[in-house]
Amino acid sequence: MAMTLSVRGDRQADINVTPLIDVLLVLLIIFMVISPVQSQGLKALAPQPAPPGPDTTPQPQDIVITVAANGALEINQEAVDMETLPARLKRIFEVRGNTVLVLRGSKELPFESVARVIDVALGAGLDRIALTATP
Repeated sequence: MAMTLSVRGDRQADINVTPLIDVLLVLLIIFMVISPVQSQGLKALAPQPAPPGPDTTPQPQDIVITVAANGALEINQEAVDMETLPARLKRIFEVRGNTVLVLRGSKELPFESVARVIDVALGAGLDRIALTATP
């Protein structure tokens, strides 16, 4: 801080504030850098684990129709014939509400037998059929 005196005999003090402003600006920048910046965003809740205990919700079972090499039909390992298949499928899928059917056929089986079962399933109101092959 500089101070100038007048040339005449009376003294008049004049303060140079330029260095003081420089110091204040440096301090302001230092405090801005040091102060923690808190980011603001959306509040999100993390998913909580399920309470311990047995799961009481029933798990849906897949309906699997197996067509054997000799042409025998099974619904979930229960034997059924081709004449009663449409009524059984309608009854099963009305109760379940699930419209997915897994059709498993033998590799030696001609596709015509599998196609007949697909036609019966489509006639029973099923719209999604998955095909698999048995060894």
